[in-house]
Amino acid sequence: MTEPQVEFQNRLHGFLAKEVTPFADQWEEQGIVPKDVWRKMGENGFLCMGVAPEYGGLGGDFRYSVIVANAMARTHQTGLCAMLHTDVVVPYIETFGSDAQKKKYLPGCVSGEIITAIAMTEPDAGSDLASMTTTATEDGDHVVISGAKTFISNGINADLVIVAAREADMDNAHQGISLYIVEDGTPGFNRGRKLQKMGFHSQDTAELFFSNCRIPKANRLGEKGLGFLMLMGKLQQERLATAIAAVPAAEVILELTTAHCRKTRVSGKPLIKNQSVQFALVEMTTEVKLGRTFVDKLVMDHVEGLEIIIETSMAKYWTTEMVRRVADRCMDLFGADAMAETCPIVRGWRDIRVLSIFAGTNEIMKSIAAKFMGF
Repeated sequence: MTEPQVEFQNRLHGFLAKEVTPFADQWEEQGIVPKDVWRKMGENGFLCMGVAPEYGGLGGDFRYSVIVANAMARTHQTGLCAMLHTDVVVPYIETFGSDAQKKKYLPGCVSGEIITAIAMTEPDAGSDLASMTTTATEDGDHVVISGAKTFISNGINADLVIVAAREADMDNAHQGISLYIVEDGTPGFNRGRKLQKMGFHSQDTAELFFSNCRIPKANRLGEKGLGFLMLMGKLQQERLATAIAAVPAAEVILELTTAHCRKTRVSGKPLIKNQSVQFALVEMTTEVKLGRTFVDKLVMDHVEGLEIIIETSMAKYWTTEMVRRVADRCMDLFGADAMAETCPIVRGWRDIRVLSIFAGTNEIMKSIAAKFMGF
């Protein structure tokens, strides 16, 4: 890391130790992170680090996001999902937004005054975006959006939602999708229930409803009908972000399990002195190190602007399945202690399960790799 990145990392660790980790249990119970914590993140420069300085950002490269992801994995909460905001949603505005849209929204995204979400998934259309039924109908200088979205992360807290909708006057399944910016408080935009999930308890995941939601046509991101291509263009970074999140999650679970095996005694000796336990820890450590090496290489390739669709698809599926294997095996090593909610890896075990579904299921990742490999 460069000297500025080391300084950034040190400041971040101090901030998280004071403002985030002590409140993780409270946020898990409440099912949401207070919005003022997002603002504190922004005030300290820990959101949207890649945004240009003219809009208040640091102008840094993607490595800053990796620093944030690695640090966040050690806070034992998932509600303050900075990578979703910084590396998944805001880049759509950075890349496809007009000058007016960038000036209006990016400073707030950087400062934490604007929390973002992206609404793609629908009740009857998950990974298949071509099956989307939410519509956008032009009416003079406005567009009327109607439809429903579900499993939207930051759905309750979001001040701005990027909505994928099918143009009512375009029939092509892929070329008829556009992206629109919908602000909190817009008439016709309503939030449904905050979903109760197996994991990610502190993450405010919700249903969103658009009932004749009328927005200015100027709120369209990019050109009409090119939404599908825009989504596909940004999914490489989203999938890489998911792989990046999986590796430190596995590292933390493994560290906690190793500490448990060192202090827990069975038949008068530490559990870690058992050969089968040693072998299990060595095997898992090997997998985690392989994942770390692979992902670190892809991060640098991504920073250099290389096309790594195949490798990112591979990394996303492999690391998210790796962390599941590690978490399951570590639960076994904890034994009966893993049945208690107080077990330090139980929350992590629940939280990582969804990673293989995020940003396209792992089956889709393999299909993408196979396609680009010419199979």
